[in-house]
Amino acid sequence: MPLYEYRCRTCAARFEARRSAAQADAPLACPDGHVDATRLLSVFATTGRAEPGFCAAPVTGGCGAGACACC
Repeated sequence: MPLYEYRCRTCAARFEARRSAAQADAPLACPDGHVDATRLLSVFATTGRAEPGFCAAPVTGGCGAGACACC
Protein backbone atom coordinates (compact mmCIF):
# COMPACT_ATOMS: atom_id res chain seq x y z
CA MET A 1 0.00 0.00 0.00
CA PRO A 2 1.45 3.42 -0.94
CA LEU A 3 2.67 5.91 1.64
CA TYR A 4 1.33 9.42 1.03
CA GLU A 5 2.38 12.73 2.58
CA TYR A 6 -0.24 15.19 3.85
CA ARG A 7 -0.35 18.69 5.35
CA CYS A 8 -3.14 19.95 7.59
CA ARG A 9 -4.58 23.23 6.33
CA THR A 10 -5.70 24.16 9.86
CA CYS A 11 -2.53 23.62 11.93
CA ALA A 12 0.09 23.07 9.16
CA ALA A 13 1.15 19.70 10.62
CA ARG A 14 2.87 17.39 8.11
CA PHE A 15 2.27 13.65 8.38
CA GLU A 16 2.25 10.42 6.38
CA ALA A 17 -0.44 7.80 5.92
CA ARG A 18 -0.57 4.42 4.15
CA ARG A 19 -3.71 4.37 2.02
CA SER A 20 -4.85 2.72 -1.17
CA ALA A 21 -4.61 4.80 -4.35
CA ALA A 22 -8.42 4.98 -4.42
CA GLN A 23 -8.41 6.60 -0.94
CA ALA A 24 -5.43 8.93 -1.54
CA ASP A 25 -7.58 12.08 -1.89
CA ALA A 26 -10.36 11.10 0.51
CA PRO A 27 -10.77 13.28 3.64
CA LEU A 28 -8.21 12.53 6.33
CA ALA A 29 -7.72 13.87 9.87
CA CYS A 30 -4.32 15.14 10.98
CA PRO A 31 -2.74 13.85 14.23
CA ASP A 32 -4.43 16.76 16.08
CA GLY A 33 -7.86 15.74 14.77
CA HIS A 34 -8.44 18.45 12.14
CA VAL A 35 -10.16 17.03 9.06
CA ASP A 36 -8.78 19.53 6.53
CA ALA A 37 -5.63 17.78 5.25
CA THR A 38 -4.36 17.96 1.70
CA ARG A 39 -2.10 15.46 -0.04
CA LEU A 40 1.37 16.72 -0.94
CA LEU A 41 3.47 15.89 -3.95
CA SER A 42 6.14 13.50 -2.71
CA VAL A 43 9.66 14.32 -3.84
CA PHE A 44 12.63 11.99 -3.68
CA ALA A 45 16.15 11.85 -5.03
CA THR A 46 18.62 9.11 -5.81
CA THR A 47 22.38 9.23 -6.00
CA GLY A 48 25.03 7.04 -7.48
CA ARG A 49 25.87 5.67 -10.87
CA ALA A 50 24.70 2.69 -12.84
CA GLU A 51 26.85 -0.39 -13.31
CA PRO A 52 29.53 0.02 -16.02
CA GLY A 53 28.00 -0.80 -19.40
CA PHE A 54 24.44 -0.30 -18.19
CA CYS A 55 22.40 2.72 -19.24
CA ALA A 56 18.75 3.19 -18.27
CA ALA A 57 18.27 5.97 -20.82
CA PRO A 58 17.41 5.20 -24.44
CA VAL A 59 20.37 4.56 -26.73
CA THR A 60 19.64 7.59 -28.92
CA GLY A 61 21.13 11.05 -28.99
CA GLY A 62 24.60 9.96 -27.86
CA CYS A 63 23.61 7.99 -24.77
CA GLY A 64 24.77 4.44 -24.29
CA ALA A 65 28.49 4.74 -24.89
CA GLY A 66 29.36 6.69 -21.76
CA ALA A 67 28.39 10.01 -23.34
CA CYS A 68 25.72 10.89 -20.80
CA ALA A 69 25.55 11.27 -17.02
CA CYS A 70 23.77 7.95 -16.51
CA CYS A 71 26.55 5.83 -18.02
